[in-house]
Amino acid sequence: MSPSPPVEKIRNIGPKSMAWLRQTGVRTLVDLQAVGALAAFVRIKRAGFRPSLNLLYALEGAILGCHWQEIPDARRVELVQLAEAEVALLPQPKWKRMPAATPVTTTQMEGSERAEAGDDGAAYGEAPEFGFDDAGAEAVGGDESGGDAGGVGEDS
Repeated sequence: MSPSPPVEKIRNIGPKSMAWLRQTGVRTLVDLQAVGALAAFVRIKRAGFRPSLNLLYALEGAILGCHWQEIPDARRVELVQLAEAEVALLPQPKWKRMPAATPVTTTQMEGSERAEAGDDGAAYGEAPEFGFDDAGAEAVGGDESGGDAGGVGEDS
């Protein structure tokens, strides 16, 4: 088994962000320079990750060879505007693509005249059937005498 090539450390980029970059095809500083900070950021977003704007600044700083906090404010504003425009063109994540709720409809089955009239049987003196008044049901304990089924403490 051959050892894997060492991972090149890119300035301003931590291990998690580097993993995101690798998964989107950016493995070295040369790759990042070829792609550009904005395109690399958009690739990460498109892959489903949720990077912050700090990553965008860090990518720009890596290309320029400076700390991400040294990026001028004017360039930061420009990067944010460009990123927002690019991200707006991306398809929404699956969890945001839920179809709009539609009205609920109720369907009546054929042959249920009583249900159509809204009759529950009470007008005819019928009690609703819940299954509790089954005359053929036997006692649960199997003791037909009606006494204590356990028989504890009884003298016969």
